[in-house]
Amino acid sequence: MSSGSKGRILKPLPMKKSTMATPESEANLKLRFQIELEFVQCLANPKYIHFLAQRGYFEEPTFIKYLKYLEYWKEPEYARFLKYPTSLYFLDLLQHSEFRKEIVNARCAKFVEDQQLLHWLKKKKCVNVNDPPNQ
Repeated sequence: MSSGSKGRILKPLPMKKSTMATPESEANLKLRFQIELEFVQCLANPKYIHFLAQRGYFEEPTFIKYLKYLEYWKEPEYARFLKYPTSLYFLDLLQHSEFRKEIVNARCAKFVEDQQLLHWLKKKKCVNVNDPPNQ
């Protein structure tokens, strides 16, 4: 997403209210925050990443810059809003051209999705082992 001029990347959103902000600008910041939060969380889904790759988004320099810009979500004041922290892992992977080139392949996307599922199952099993039995 660029603002006004072509190729200019927006700076991360300020979380604190500015004393000079108008209600309209605050509403725009809130909407932008929500849109970017939703998009970053969508990156937790390997099928969605594959969808983007198939449509050529990862070949667009502007989109690659946008992915780089979104790295501000790794900062604790932003990351705390994420429900799917694996989205940050995929955001990191998308910074690498090799991953962007490979994820267009359906078999690669399926492999990534399977590995994600195995990770979740392993994590769930570990959590369940440590849980006290219900009586």
